[in-house]
Amino acid sequence: MSATITEPGTELLRVENVVVDFPMRGWRKPDFRALHGVSLDIKAGETVGLVGESGSGKTTLGRAVLGLATVASGSIKFDGVELVGTTTAQRRAMGSQVQVVFQDPYTSLNPAMTIEDILSEPLVARGGLNRADARKRVRTLLEQVNLPSDAADRLPREFSGGQRQRVAIARALALSPRLIVCDEPVSALDLSTQARVLDLFVDIQEQTGVAYLFVSHDLSVVRHVSHRVAVMYKGEIVEYGPCSKVTVEPDHPYTRKLLMAAPVPDPVRQKARREQRRELILAGEIN
Repeated sequence: MSATITEPGTELLRVENVVVDFPMRGWRKPDFRALHGVSLDIKAGETVGLVGESGSGKTTLGRAVLGLATVASGSIKFDGVELVGTTTAQRRAMGSQVQVVFQDPYTSLNPAMTIEDILSEPLVARGGLNRADARKRVRTLLEQVNLPSDAADRLPREFSGGQRQRVAIARALALSPRLIVCDEPVSALDLSTQARVLDLFVDIQEQTGVAYLFVSHDLSVVRHVSHRVAVMYKGEIVEYGPCSKVTVEPDHPYTRKLLMAAPVPDPVRQKARREQRRELILAGEIN
């Protein structure tokens, strides 16, 4: 099973002026605008990190790309095909090319199904494989995410958090997608497990050429995996550029606030960050 190959560097996803509104409960309450004309693009084989604090709209953007949030206006094109306004059937046809890894590995897997059943279900239902071929593909997927082959016969509860997230990544890879939306995929893991899972994302991208929209609240996480970084604040992208620039020498005050909020192991540098943050607050550049 193989996906359509896109030349590395070719534009794969383009989001232009996307607006998402959520209706508010209560009489005559105006809709809440979660996204205010957001635009970004992702190239084949590239990782774009989408970073911001809780409530900034980053998960909403990921859901809009997946068709899980209704777009009020704007355009989302995947490989040149407009996704906004498509029917459920048309979206379903695109499902094998755009997949997702959710935040919580404890709730994203069916606890009553074995790992083989979890991974083979999309292969049989959407990939057109018979059970025997699906089982072979499951073994390949487990190897790809560095899990032993006997993991196929076990239940999710028998695995650690990091191992469950590896299963979730394998499920996303099952249909050989060209883009994976990663919604805070390591935030529920401890730091050492985070590092191993992030390395796995990088290795898989090098092997398969898959592109990622990598959603996180942590600049240090997106720095590890991203080629470019978009910073969201109150439903808008306030800074967007190369990872080496945005995560080291950001231009926008909000990005600098995120950078200074991340702890560093050096107490001298950490103290300097606190003093710099205090100066920015006093100057009114951040709050």
